[in-house]
Amino acid sequence: MTCAESKLLMHALLDGELDAGHAREVEQHVATCPSCAAELEAYGKMHEAMSAAPLRFTAPASLRRRIDAEVPARAQTPRAVNRRSMLQGFALGSAFSGALAASVMLGLFGTGQDEHLLGDVLSAHMRSLQGEHLTDVQSSDRHTVKPWFNGRVDISPPVVDLAADGFPLAGGRLDYIDGNPVPTLIYRRRMHVINVFVLSRDASTSRVSSFESVRGFNVRHWTAQGLDFFAVSDLNPQELGEFVQKFETATRPA
Repeated sequence: MTCAESKLLMHALLDGELDAGHAREVEQHVATCPSCAAELEAYGKMHEAMSAAPLRFTAPASLRRRIDAEVPARAQTPRAVNRRSMLQGFALGSAFSGALAASVMLGLFGTGQDEHLLGDVLSAHMRSLQGEHLTDVQSSDRHTVKPWFNGRVDISPPVVDLAADGFPLAGGRLDYIDGNPVPTLIYRRRMHVINVFVLSRDASTSRVSSFESVRGFNVRHWTAQGLDFFAVSDLNPQELGEFVQKFETATRPA
């Protein structure tokens, strides 16, 4: 296991979400890597502090009385009843906005395994935008990026050069989706990042192509060549759709 792979799984290890095999691999790597050991220790301390700290706060009775006095009484319609739950959602703060976006998106894409899969995809996209998590191999040359995945994943992702179309290749990355290593291709459009997750398609499942936009994240899903593709970005829907069309055309068998 490499340092990059270990860092991707550290939070899952601390949250007890890894299976025994992956957990053992991370622990074995950390035992021989001082850098990753120090990072895991720091994450562990942060995890303990967050677990010990109260994550919910109750508004004082005086505040409730002031609000009730200033807001006219209304009949308990479904809209009025939902006002409190909406305020509670906003009170979660920007730190949880990505998770809220993911939960809303899950309802649009399906249930069960599809929900879990999309949740992993959105989490991986948001994680890639933090710190130095965007690329494991940084290159605009597809002949450099594509071979990098050899031996790291079981599939060979199609890598195309779309710089002439305004979508330059930025590199590649290894993510873990549904507990499996997944190749991710990174493209750019001006200051926007487009992550393309390439997954082996389960023949027993049937997923239709879809394009959804929720809270600033646009997700396009399609299937081709026996693979599932998810393109995720904050790029506007029209340009993301153009990117997907260019990508599909360039990877379509002759």
